[in-house]
Formats: sequence, C-alpha cells, structure tokens
Amino acid sequence: MRLISEPSIPVKIQKMKERVRWRHTSIIQRGIDQTSMVIDDCKDDTPEFSFLVIGDSGTKSHYGHHPQREVAELMLAHKDDCRFVLHTGDVIYVVGSHEYYPANFIEPYREFLVGGENPKNIAYDRMIFNLPFLPVLGNHDYYDVPFVYRWLTGSTLRLRRMLRYKDFEIGWHGSNQGDAYARAFLDYLARFAAPEELNHHLDQHYTGKTDTGRCLRYIPGEFTRVPNRYYSFRYGGIDFFALDSNTFNTPSPLPTTQAGDIYRRELQKRRQEIDTEEEQILAMSDRLNPDDPADAEQLDDLSAKLDQINEVKIDIEKQLSSQQSPTIDFEQLEWLRDRLIESWHTSEVRGRILFFHHPPYVTEATKWSQAQTLAVRHRLRWVLEQVKENLGSLTQDRTIVDLIFNGHAHCLEYLRIANTGYADSHIPCIVSGGSGRRPRRQRVEGTKLLETFTELPGSPTRKVADSLLYVGRYGYGSQTRLPYSCVRVDVQDGCPPKFIVRPLVAERVEQQWYQHEMEPLVL
Repeated sequence: MRLISEPSIPVKIQKMKERVRWRHTSIIQRGIDQTSMVIDDCKDDTPEFSFLVIGDSGTKSHYGHHPQREVAELMLAHKDDCRFVLHTGDVIYVVGSHEYYPANFIEPYREFLVGGENPKNIAYDRMIFNLPFLPVLGNHDYYDVPFVYRWLTGSTLRLRRMLRYKDFEIGWHGSNQGDAYARAFLDYLARFAAPEELNHHLDQHYTGKTDTGRCLRYIPGEFTRVPNRYYSFRYGGIDFFALDSNTFNTPSPLPTTQAGDIYRRELQKRRQEIDTEEEQILAMSDRLNPDDPADAEQLDDLSAKLDQINEVKIDIEKQLSSQQSPTIDFEQLEWLRDRLIESWHTSEVRGRILFFHHPPYVTEATKWSQAQTLAVRHRLRWVLEQVKENLGSLTQDRTIVDLIFNGHAHCLEYLRIANTGYADSHIPCIVSGGSGRRPRRQRVEGTKLLETFTELPGSPTRKVADSLLYVGRYGYGSQTRLPYSCVRVDVQDGCPPKFIVRPLVAERVEQQWYQHEMEPLVL
C-alpha cells in the first residue's frame, strides 16, 4: 500500500493559482504583479546585510530530542544581525499536514513569531513573523495520504508498524495538494468571498512598487505573506528569485529503444528489491524497544533508511510513469528567464540569488543519482542558456546568477559547478537541507560529480561539479554523529558582491548535543 501520494504538476499549478486568485480582474485592473514583493523593514537600501538559510526542517522530536529546536537556538544567536530567513522547502513532514504546524513549526520557531511567548495560541494560518521567513515549497509540502489510509486509520499491521517505528508524522489529512502550506505562507486571496473584501485587501496590502507594477508589501510584525508559490524580491541591491521546483522536476521519458527497455526492467527489479529491504527493516524494528535509549537510537537509524527507501520508490515511480512529453511548468521557467534578463538590465542590481527545493547538483547518497535531480539541472540550464544568449557581452564573464540555495538533501553542502559547457558553469551552490529531518550520508563514490552528455559525441562523460564541503551523518553504531545545520550569509558591498557563508552546526553524539560554528566560506 502506498502511504504517500503526490498531485500531478497540472493540479499543483492550478490549485495554487486558485488560492492566490491568479490574474483576477481586480488584480489586473490595479496593475499588480503577483510574483513580486518588497520587504518593508526600512533597511533594504543597505548594501551590507546578513540573512539565514534553513531547509528540510519540519519534524517533531525524535525519541526525546528535538533537532529542529537545536537549530532554531543556533539561529537565535544571529537573529538581531540578520534581515530575513530563507527556507528551502519541506516545511512540514511527512505530508505537509496542517495538524503538524503547531508542533513542527510554530513551537520550535516561536521567538520568530509575534505572540511566540504563547505558541499554543498561534493558528498556523494566522502566523505573523517578526523576522521575515521566506519559504519555497518542498515535495513533502505537496504530499497527501490516500483516502483508504484515512479510512483504515492505521488498523493494519503494516500501518501500525510504520506509525510506531518510522516516527511517521503523517496524520490523517495530508497537505490537501499544498493547501496547508498556502494558508500558512501565501497571501490566500481565495478566502475573500465578497468582491469588496478582496478589493479592500488589495488596496491595503499591495502598495509596494517595482519595475513590473504594484506588488505585495511584506511588513515584519504586521503583515507577513508571500504573493505566490514562486516570487522575487530585491534587497540591498540583490535580486532574490524563489522557485517552485516541484513543477519542473519530472524525469525525461525513458528511451523507446532496447537500452531503454533494459533500464526499465532494471528499475522494476530495483523496486522489488527495496520492497524486500523495507520488510526486513520492519522485521528488525519489531524486535527493538523504543523506550530503551540504545534501541531508540537504532530505531532512528532504521527510520532514516525507511525514509530513503520511500524516496527511491517515488523517484523510480516517476521514471516508470514518465510520458513521451513530460509536463513541465514552462510558465514559471519563462518568468525566471525574463526576470533574470530584466535584472541584468537594471543598473541598481549588483547580484542575483536563486533558491528552490530540489538541488541540481548534490552528493548526498540518496539524491545525487535521482532522475529528478537531473531533470531540475537540465531545466535550469535551459533557462540560463537563453538568458546568456540574450545578454551577450553584458555579463562580462560573470555567472548569470551569483549563488544558488537548495534543500531536499538532508545535509549541508557547498558545491561549485565546473565548466559544464552550459551557462550554469562555475556557479557556487549551497545545499541547506539539514535543519531538522534526519541527516544523510555522503555518497561513497566521492566528491566529483560526473555527467554523461549523450548529445556531445566524443566526450560522453565529464566532471560537472566538485563538492568542497559536506556536513552530514557519519560514523556507525555508538560513534554515529548527527550534525544538524543552517547557514548565515553575510553579503558584502561591491559589484559583484562577495558572500561570506557561515555554517552553523548542532551535532548529536552519544545522546549529547554540541553546537559550533565552522570556518566561513568566502564566495
């Protein structure tokens, strides 16, 4: 039985458009750009500023300890120095259900919320941040649970096992196709039934001005909503672009050749193998006592393996179900292309940052070989290539974007893209996905990522990226080390700007916590 379902890309897009009243008559009449916002904190004209980045955080305590809260406490030491927090997705595990927002988000980040001294009184769809939290959607924020699961309510042995031993925070609702996330963070215009209510809201909160028209004004402590599932804002001369990678991560179709048929059979065989592996892990879990500290740690390791198995299953299913023409969110990709071009033609902009969930480059053991990873990489290249062609010599050998932040992989990683032959070459990438969910190990194949370029005769494989720092699970047994992380980014003056990235780590070793700041990265 599948415990997790995922809406199709067309459904994701359409549902989110309905929630923000995409291009409603009242919005068009006012010249409102629903993909832009301004942060009104009276500080955005300062060229030197700092911000925090977290990701893959939305989980509860595990066997008596709460990694997400440990990371939140790391963040608190930098709260007064930073202007905002970027969240790279997977705000709530496992299926983005609204019932887990109080324990998995509001409680651990209570100091960042107005009224946080009484977190139980804060409704998930009425949160107001005193320091801006600017998220993007992760795959778990879109997940749902099948109706049959809700009907059974865990009555079968398999479901009871999953709920007990996997620490599986499914709940009974799911995300409702991303609705819980939308109510928590987006300006949910669908809640206004009467036209006069909508018009009043637009006139009150869409008073910001950008090059593309009026836009939403984000005011810390008063009104803290983002306008859409993807959006942009400018701060200190840096253009930030927040993307929804869940709608352009569909794997390319398997080839209709003999090689494609062989690969399809290999995928089907692998699916059977991991089903068997899952049953073995569940059987091992049956023999462990979650109330015993030693057994609890082992159960945590087994739970991490089950998480990985679930992700591999989903990726295999995406590949096996891919069609001749996969659904791709070209509307969003073309928006990114046009906004990047516009950004380069704006003299006051000195740098550009992208942040989205699925990393195009990563060496975490379960993500580097995912078909979704390659799909996001290829779609990002498609955009950047068009931008490069349009700009010509305007970039003066600079990269199209200065920095990319991602989540999805449960680690902290710094990679630099090599010369790929495309416009994504030499961009530094930071994966910040280790802020609460179980950390993952780095792949055993090493730190250099290779890619096969079938369309380039004579050079089918080349290095495309180097991993220069990896902070994730390592060691075994009693020596297992579990580092949870976030990063502080200091933006310096100048054009192009320099970025100082400061990794912040809370590490659990032998049931004890240790907090430390690693050597900064100068990018």
